[in-house]
Amino acid sequence: MAGPALLLFGVFAVVPLLGVVVLSFMSWDGLGAPVWAGAENWGRTLTDPVTQNAMRLTVVLSVASWLFQAPVSLLLGVFMAGRQRYRAVLSVLYFLPLLFSAAAVAIAYRALLDPNFGLGTALGVSWLSQDWIGDPDLALWVVLFVVSWSFVPFHSLLYQGGVRQIPKSMYEAALLDGAGRAQQFFHITLPQLKYTIVTSSTLMIVGSLTYFDLIFVLTGGGPGNATRILPLDMYLTGFRSYDMGKASVIAVVLVAVGLAVSIGLNRFSGANKMDSQMEGV
Repeated sequence: MAGPALLLFGVFAVVPLLGVVVLSFMSWDGLGAPVWAGAENWGRTLTDPVTQNAMRLTVVLSVASWLFQAPVSLLLGVFMAGRQRYRAVLSVLYFLPLLFSAAAVAIAYRALLDPNFGLGTALGVSWLSQDWIGDPDLALWVVLFVVSWSFVPFHSLLYQGGVRQIPKSMYEAALLDGAGRAQQFFHITLPQLKYTIVTSSTLMIVGSLTYFDLIFVLTGGGPGNATRILPLDMYLTGFRSYDMGKASVIAVVLVAVGLAVSIGLNRFSGANKMDSQMEGV
């Protein structure tokens, strides 16, 4: 039964990936015939200061993105899991950023953060009128905020679904024992959301290795190389510098890191055992 799906996955995922691995050992400008270069591409790429800076920025963005998105998503998900009508209305509002395309979000924020005609000038707030995207010290944190604003709704939905699967009897028993809301959250909600947290964290961290369209439209990797993370570095290297071999090395590094993070998180958490945290299952 899994045969057709595995066949499609092999044709459209495994075979192209193997092609990229082979291409990472070749010198190719995207037009002529590829020429075997061996390990030269790898040494040239891994010692390139621009790529090294892109690696550092990718790590910073991944860690900072998780530190910001994880608690915000968890708290919003718990709040949205309530059955009150006002929470349902607010849930719809929280979900809206997920419906917008990355390009549209980037264009909107570029306009809002414009130091001359943006939100700060319209409201007359001086500190909002600074050059958020043009300042190398601020640009990466602006990218972090916009990315988090776009993807927090998705992870909030994961937590909302996880909370609603927790049996009410556990909270009722805790209430009878005199447990307050904070105690219920830390001793019932969080332990029961263990695998949801692992899944969400995996998607956050691995997803941060694929941010491209939003950053490309918002900053283009600038100012300078202040927001040039690895996916953007891969694109600019391959399609602006016409160095497909070097770009393929970056692609292989991204895939390897993504797989390592995903496998590591699952094994560390024990989620690969596939046992349920839910009562009575």
